[in-house]
Amino acid sequence: MASQDWFEKDFYAILGVPQDADAATIKKTYRKRARTMHPDQNQGDPKAEERFKEIGEAYAILSDPEQRKEYDAIRAMAHGGARFTAGGPGGAGGSGSFEDIFSAFGGAAGPGGGRVRFDTGGAGQPSIEDLLGGMFAGGAGGFGGYGATPGPRPGTDVTAATSIGFRDAVEGSTVTLSSPELGRITARIPPGVKDGQRIKLRGKGRQGDPGAPAGDLILTVSVDKHPVFGREGDNLTVDLPVTFAEAALGATVSVPTLEGKPVKVKVPAGTPSGRVLRLKGRGVKRGDKTGDLLAKVQVLVPQRLTDEAREAIKAMAAAEDSTDPRADLFARAQR
Repeated sequence: MASQDWFEKDFYAILGVPQDADAATIKKTYRKRARTMHPDQNQGDPKAEERFKEIGEAYAILSDPEQRKEYDAIRAMAHGGARFTAGGPGGAGGSGSFEDIFSAFGGAAGPGGGRVRFDTGGAGQPSIEDLLGGMFAGGAGGFGGYGATPGPRPGTDVTAATSIGFRDAVEGSTVTLSSPELGRITARIPPGVKDGQRIKLRGKGRQGDPGAPAGDLILTVSVDKHPVFGREGDNLTVDLPVTFAEAALGATVSVPTLEGKPVKVKVPAGTPSGRVLRLKGRGVKRGDKTGDLLAKVQVLVPQRLTDEAREAIKAMAAAEDSTDPRADLFARAQR
C-alpha cells in the first residue's frame, strides 16, 4: 500500500538499478544483493540486517508491475513531474504543483517555500493514504472526494517457484518457502501435480489493509525427472527389457512400480519390441481417478552367445531361410 515512505525512499537507488531497468535486471540484481546482505552471511551486523530488509522492501515494490507504476507516479509528482490545475481564486487556467495540492489540507510550505509536511491524523482531514487511494484506485472525479474514506484494499498476489522430486509430485508433499517479505511459508503440494503446474495458495500473499483479505501465493511447480519412470497425463511409463526368448516364446515377467512392490505381467508369445503392456490402476492417483502403468517392451539382442546358443540361432535362421522380413516394407515403399 502506498505510504509517505514512497515519497522519501528511492527504491531504485536502494536496489542499485536504473529507473528504466527491466524486470529481469531487477530480479537478477535483487538476488545478488540479497545473497550478499543476508543475515546468515553477516551474523552480528545489525546494519546488514537492516539493509537486507530495505532491499527486500524495494524488490517487493519494483517487481510488482502495478505497484511499480503507482510508485513511479508518486515519485514523479513529488519531484514536480506532475502538474494539476489549482483551485480557488486565481486558479483558473493556472497550474499548481504537487505541494499546492496538499497545502489545502494543512502542513503547506510557508511563503518562502520549504518541505511539505503531511498530516495523517485529525478529524475532517484525509490521510496521505486517503488521497493516494482516490488517485490510484480509479475513484470518480480524480481524487474521488476528499472527505470520503476509501474501503480497505485487499493484499496483492505473489508469485513463487519450487522444485520437487518425481515421487513427491505423484504422492503429494509439503514444501517450505522463505522470502524477506513474507517470511517462511509452508505449502501443501497435492498428489498428482504436473511439471509446470501453477498452484494457488489462498491467503498466502501480501497482507491487505486491516479488515481486508490477504492476497494469494501463485506457486509454479517444477518436477524432477525419474531415472526409471516417466509420465503421460495420469499414466506412468516404464521401459521393460525382455529377452529374445521371452518375447518369442512368451513369458510372465516382473515389472517395477513406483510404490516399490513389483507386479507380474504376461508377455504374449511373439511380442515385438515397442509393444505397450498396460497395468491397470498402477499410475498417478488424482482425486477419485487413477491412471495406469504403461510398460513398453524392449527386446534385448544378446551381445554374447555361447556355442550352443549360436548353433540354436543358426538352426532357427535356416528354418526361416525362405522368409523375408522386409518384403512388406519394400512393397509399401512402392505405393
